[in-house]
Amino acid sequence: MKIYLSSLIILLIVLFSCSEENPIPKPKGYFRIKLPEKNYIKFDRICSYNFETPIYSRIDTTPSNKEPCWINIHYPLFDATLHLSYKTINHNLQAYLEDARTLTYKHTAKANDIEEILIKNPNQKVYGLIYEVKGNVASSVQFFVTDSTKHFLRGALYFNNVPNYDSIQPVLDFLHKDVEHFIQTIEWK
Repeated sequence: MKIYLSSLIILLIVLFSCSEENPIPKPKGYFRIKLPEKNYIKFDRICSYNFETPIYSRIDTTPSNKEPCWINIHYPLFDATLHLSYKTINHNLQAYLEDARTLTYKHTAKANDIEEILIKNPNQKVYGLIYEVKGNVASSVQFFVTDSTKHFLRGALYFNNVPNYDSIQPVLDFLHKDVEHFIQTIEWK
């Protein structure tokens, strides 16, 4: 009887311990990101424009020897860079606008959506577009601004790592506000 009862218990344990469900691995977790307080300083050293930049950024004014007014704004806390390229308009505004659009829409293969936001600041003579590129793309925020007669400035925000839209979203939202502040504070010389 003891053998029969022991065999029955073992059989029940074996039957109920096996399930048809596949085990699900634990999802990856992401580090908590401590975002700094927003404080800005005015940058007014070179070229035909000035702007305000966050105090937690670092400005590189020598990214190109051929183009002296190209600037990189580095965000070391987030391993990101805002690349700025400035051009003087000389009856070639349409070509610059098309270049900005083409460079942004190269991301369509990986993008889920590209939203265009109009920039219109007649007091500062700043007009343009912000492109919000959604998805696992190399550059999620791009823009151009111009006064339509002399100045054209294009910007693109890049993270120095493999794009993963879900994991960088909090930092992207944070830096997007810095890009908007940058655009709102541009002054042409």
